[in-house]
Amino acid sequence: MKIIVLTGPESTGKSWLAQTLKDNVGGVLVDEYVREYFAALGRDTTYEDVTPIALRQLEREDMARQQRPALLILDTHLLSNILWSRFLFDACPDWLEPALLARHYDLHLLLDPREVPWSDDGQRCQPDVRDRLAFYEACKSWLDNHGQTSRCIGGNWANRQRLALQYVTELLEG
Repeated sequence: MKIIVLTGPESTGKSWLAQTLKDNVGGVLVDEYVREYFAALGRDTTYEDVTPIALRQLEREDMARQQRPALLILDTHLLSNILWSRFLFDACPDWLEPALLARHYDLHLLLDPREVPWSDDGQRCQPDVRDRLAFYEACKSWLDNHGQTSRCIGGNWANRQRLALQYVTELLEG
């Protein structure tokens, strides 16, 4: 089983690209739970919401891992929970980073916010590209500092799709 994670700032095409990969390469896709949580909440999230969101995301990931697909595509993982918690609340539950480091991921596709427009969907909060770049850099730094295999994906939508398909095909064939 190969496990890939799409990560990076909001409004960079992670969910679209995850579905595109599933449609073109196959595998099992685990969506980002926080979007459902936020939609059902009816209020802004608080620091107390970080743990239940992360636990449900892990539960969904674990259920998919049990299926043992050839390819598991994760629209997000705990890195997003860690960074959003730090960005929004200037704090993060202590258990998140060790829980993330205890898991194996074969490839992280890190999406760059440049060259794609920000889209307000009612849940997003970083319309300024500088904020999204700061989140991108925080993702890149964390992945690099923790020895995680990653590939940066940028450019227009067609380029993002081409690169993601290339990297995932190389992973599956390697």
